Amino acid sequence: MGMGLAAEAQTATPAATDPAAPDDDKDGLVIGPAELPGTYPQGAYQFVFYARGNYVPVLHWRVESGALPPGIKLDDNGALHGAAQRAGEFQFTVSVKDGGQPQQAVQKVFTIKVVDAITVAWKDPAHVTANRIDGSVEVTNTTADDIDLTFDVKAVAENGRATEIGYQRFPLKKGTVGMTLPFGETLPHGGYMVYVNVVGEIAKRNAIYREQMKTPVLQVVVGP
Repeated sequence: MGMGLAAEAQTATPAATDPAAPDDDKDGLVIGPAELPGTYPQGAYQFVFYARGNYVPVLHWRVESGALPPGIKLDDNGALHGAAQRAGEFQFTVSVKDGGQPQQAVQKVFTIKVVDAITVAWKDPAHVTANRIDGSVEVTNTTADDIDLTFDVKAVAENGRATEIGYQRFPLKKGTVGMTLPFGETLPHGGYMVYVNVVGEIAKRNAIYREQMKTPVLQVVVGP
């Protein structure tokens, strides 16, 4: 799974024109910015496209091809807004037309990266030592909010019996990168699959995020 960093400045509203633009941009219509900020599922997103150069108001914006992240839309005035529904990279082409006669029209390709709100990766993969299974994972909060995190690890025997070998519940602070969460327990002889379940909640957004990892069967060969 990919890892990302929390972006506090997910909302940006640039001016309609950029006074610092080079002189050679003033000969024609140019779309800004160079790239768009990323986001995460169910995170509020707002950005306003702008133009620079020599053009006649009013500008009209639209998506010509590709796809915005589901949950985000572009208005005629250049405002992107909404909340992405799922992670992924979404590439699309934006066009803008001015109010001149004849009308100027230009296009530009953009990508919005929607990263998982919580990422989970093995730090010390689950392993057997004598009659124990131990390991650890790293968790990252890519959002701009604290997350109510539940970390639950179970070892499931071949007969279906589940044993808790790790549990924590705590607030995962915004911007946390690679926090280590260990787990481990003594187990009877037999084969086990280890399931790591991570659930995060941001109550004010009514958002719940889930991540799971599991292992192949691990054999505990010492013990009763």
